Amino acid sequence: MIASLPMYDRPTNAVAHDLFWSLIRDHLRDDGIDAPDQLDRSVLYRDTWSRADLVLGQICIMPYRTSYAKDVTVIGSSDYGLEGCPPGHFRALFVCRHDDPRDLKALSGARFAANAKHSFSGYQSAQEKLADLGLTLPDPLITGSHGASVRSVAQGEADFACIDAQTWRMQQADMPETRHLRVLGATNTAPGQTFITRQSDDPAPYFAAIKSAIVALPLDIRTTLGLRDVVALPASAYA
Repeated sequence: MIASLPMYDRPTNAVAHDLFWSLIRDHLRDDGIDAPDQLDRSVLYRDTWSRADLVLGQICIMPYRTSYAKDVTVIGSSDYGLEGCPPGHFRALFVCRHDDPRDLKALSGARFAANAKHSFSGYQSAQEKLADLGLTLPDPLITGSHGASVRSVAQGEADFACIDAQTWRMQQADMPETRHLRVLGATNTAPGQTFITRQSDDPAPYFAAIKSAIVALPLDIRTTLGLRDVVALPASAYA
């Protein structure tokens, strides 16, 4: 069996994620659900999504919609209290260099950095937002991560990028490159990183365990994670 909370897990908050998982784990065990002692960071997160022994994971809206809706059970959406987002939702932010005076319309044909073409926050949401404005997103420079996209813009290798808003919040605390960038717009909102478990499991005890764990987190740990709540969204939100 496996548990993974990979989407915002990084060295600077790994201890906080470990404590969060320990609280969830103990609640699950109290409900008679077997759960691993520790989070697994050795398996690529997308390789956990269709596993029959998945106890808890997280999935982004794009792969859920396109490939995994029939393979997992949705528990609830994470709520990070992001500006401009309803509970349980997130958005991405367009960023460019401080010394670049162009607006989003002027930048739409410039060099665009994306972590991956299969990323909702880094590519698809940007594509959808520009389409809403009657603009076209150029073929991107693929960087492999939001951090690499930030660096590519800061170093002048690209002109703008689209960064998950919670990731941007964390980057501002530990990536000096963000000081050279400014936010020039935001994408539409979508369900946030979604907690999932294996197919056909009842989501109710998992939802209760996550919610109880968030409430029980010490204030400093909750602040480190930035996580405010887990929200049950209607199935239509994920369609």
